[in-house]
Amino acid sequence: MVRGSITLILLALGMPSLSAAETMSFGDSIGLLAKSCGAEIVANCRGVNPDSTRLKECLSRNRDVLSPQCASDYLGAFDAIQKRVAARVTVANACQREIVKVCGGSTKETSKSIPCLVSTPKGISNNCLKAVDDAGYR
Repeated sequence: MVRGSITLILLALGMPSLSAAETMSFGDSIGLLAKSCGAEIVANCRGVNPDSTRLKECLSRNRDVLSPQCASDYLGAFDAIQKRVAARVTVANACQREIVKVCGGSTKETSKSIPCLVSTPKGISNNCLKAVDDAGYR
């Protein structure tokens, strides 16, 4: 009984680290936001520029009138968007060697090397491939 409880606790502690490495796509984040908060956005954030920062601020200001579903989902959706943006920035650092040596590109223009990084797995480090996956490029 005690051994089973310890195993469950260890699994529970390990799960956040597994999920933290993955990022939700921009489309999935926006889909979650539209499904959970669509009515609240229309009712309370009309005229707000739909970039993630302003929309998050609007929903935060109107927290008292959000549905329970929207209140529980909107911060997670915006957090997922920020994680995906951060993951895309990480590609330049994680794939610096591969961008220059394998793809013949420049780290100043990482986006031009993305097709090469995605289609040429030979010579690409696991760290770089993970960064490309987390960024949602493949």
